[in-house]
Amino acid sequence: MASYWIFPNLRSFRHRLIIGLATSDFLMAFNFICSTTMNLSGRLIDDPEQTDFCKLNGFMAQVFVIQTDYWVLSIAICTFFILTGQRKRASWVQNHEVVIWGLPWFFSVLWASVGLGLDGYHSIGAWCWFKSDKTRLLANFVPRWIIITIMFALYAYLALILFRAQNRLSSMQESPGHLESGYSTQDGSRAASTHEGLEGRSMIARLLLLYPLAYAIVWTIPTAIRIYQASTNKPAPFALQNVDQACIVIQGLVDAVIYGMNETSVAS
Repeated sequence: MASYWIFPNLRSFRHRLIIGLATSDFLMAFNFICSTTMNLSGRLIDDPEQTDFCKLNGFMAQVFVIQTDYWVLSIAICTFFILTGQRKRASWVQNHEVVIWGLPWFFSVLWASVGLGLDGYHSIGAWCWFKSDKTRLLANFVPRWIIITIMFALYAYLALILFRAQNRLSSMQESPGHLESGYSTQDGSRAASTHEGLEGRSMIARLLLLYPLAYAIVWTIPTAIRIYQASTNKPAPFALQNVDQACIVIQGLVDAVIYGMNETSVAS
């Protein structure tokens, strides 16, 4: 978030969407800190007198855990429109930024409210969430893997079409007809500039594949644990449960690393 204020060249439409993701990550982390602080202070969140706090904590956890999924999907779709040259769609999303910002909040609050009404939120140890593994699996993990799959498809297709465009331009520049056609120096400069632009975009598209890959790695173990516990009604080993919760709370760190690593390349 600080980079938005420090580096003016990063204050692009895409970076503003990443600020939305960072805000969700920050609020999710703050919510986890609140429940941990309660436990450390001796006011355990699973005590009956902490029922109201637990419901609020679980509601906020559900809001921000799934909201990050909607943010990364929104960023992926908007990036796809912009880098593939879909001017009409790219212009629409950039001119309706408030709508793009509102969608993750609307859907995350909606589904968290549905969860509160249907199943409720209970202590799972470090924070409150859905008690049932089946509920968590269906409400969070299945949609998350659908989003990861969509991101893989979008970024892979983007890399493919940019790679093909780069190859076509290279073939045209290297063909004998092109060399003997009497292009002016200005035309040659334009072609070279276009080639460099496509080459840069192809590299960016390959880097963008790191996003769904990182999410797939982070969420593989938690998903496997949800499936195991939901199908066997037995708790996973204690060590794996710790890894499970660690994978959830480091989501913000993963977002910061992968978006921070690539954002300068995308913005340039």
